[in-house]
Amino acid sequence: MADEETNAAETPEGTEESTEKSGGGLKMIIIIAVIMIVEGAGLYLIITKLGGPKSVEAGELIGLEDTGDEAPVEVELLKERFQNMQTGRVWEWRVEIFLRVRQKNLAEITRLQERDAATLKEGVALIFRRAHDRHLREPDLATITRQVTSYLNDQFGVDPDGIPLIDRVIIPECKGFPADS
Repeated sequence: MADEETNAAETPEGTEESTEKSGGGLKMIIIIAVIMIVEGAGLYLIITKLGGPKSVEAGELIGLEDTGDEAPVEVELLKERFQNMQTGRVWEWRVEIFLRVRQKNLAEITRLQERDAATLKEGVALIFRRAHDRHLREPDLATITRQVTSYLNDQFGVDPDGIPLIDRVIIPECKGFPADS
């Protein structure tokens, strides 16, 4: 019974403590909300000061130096299959060759291609027939590209400025298959 009396005497005081705690919880929530609002406003101000859009002014275009007569153009020279027997077996090589020329030389290149189509095809075929297997299997086809470039520069010649008509020979496809199996 003595315990019940002490509990009864503490009950009114216990209710006062519980109201103080709930009021303290509300104060804590308000403080946290104010801190979050201040933090959000601070971040907004910092982002708008530092990350605002920059003004843009139009200027001259960069990279237009290769336009007009000096612009590079790619022209297909041939797409053909050539045989090679240097390994003792007959291999068939599927080849595609493009020429990179300047725009001002394009008309001359196409004229020579049409006029000497069979001669050009024969010359390239001879290069592939005589080529060693290791040259045909190079990852960058450097040897074959050099040989074809040299042959074509001899055939096409130079422009009035003394520069070869062909800037570069491009061989995007050179795949070999055994033809005797």
